Amino acid sequence: MHARHTLLLNSDAIELWPAWLLRARSNPDARHLAQADWLLRRKRDGRYLAVRLPQGLLPLVARLAREPGIDAALDQLARHDALPDLPDLAALPLQGLCERLDRLGMDAHEYEQRTGLSLVAEPSRLNFAGRDRYARALWLGAGAARQWQRMRAAAATDDIVLEAISGYRSHDYQLGIFERKFARGQDLAQILAVNAAPGYSEHHSGDALDIGAPGEPPAEESFERTAAFDWLRRRAGEFGFRMSYPRGNPHGIVYEPWHWRYHPGL
Repeated sequence: MHARHTLLLNSDAIELWPAWLLRARSNPDARHLAQADWLLRRKRDGRYLAVRLPQGLLPLVARLAREPGIDAALDQLARHDALPDLPDLAALPLQGLCERLDRLGMDAHEYEQRTGLSLVAEPSRLNFAGRDRYARALWLGAGAARQWQRMRAAAATDDIVLEAISGYRSHDYQLGIFERKFARGQDLAQILAVNAAPGYSEHHSGDALDIGAPGEPPAEESFERTAAFDWLRRRAGEFGFRMSYPRGNPHGIVYEPWHWRYHPGL
């Protein structure tokens, strides 16, 4: 039986997921995932590309060797196999993202000058921090994962339930939002009015998460009227978390009482 890995190994185009955390999408998928320790998943669209079985790598798509980013993903897996306990804090390069922003027609310099935001690199490894409200795997950086679990347990002793709405999100995830809105006829200015530009969200860092409370809609200002928000306002700093976007924040981002980021040494 395979060890239950609790890391997400991240590369520019492909994520390597512990197979036990993924849902089967077909009967063959179920058989493969039951035998595999790792699954390679395309970041752009979530496509399952290959699984690693005891006998070796099993492609799930044609021409796996031509898949963009496959060599970098397999190198990441080899490094983990050789040194599984070695912390890998390296961030992924931003060059590919910058090229994609150029293709969107976005003036990154103007955006940074106007918002005060900077590009956020993705970490090369993330830690499993439990499940979110929707039973999806919640990925965070090592410190944020540890402190989120401690904070949630402390809140529970005060009869407060904190729910994770979302944690780490890739550049590809944010780019997908823009592509779908372009397809619906919106222009770049309209999208940027309500969505952070790809690469500029704190969620890319693995240190930020959106928090909710049972029965409350996600990511709504009404969260500030809950007992959960009151508890966070008073106690989150003890665990290194701080609300990123209060009213009147200098970035021009709307008030987000649900969005909290872990700051080591806070």
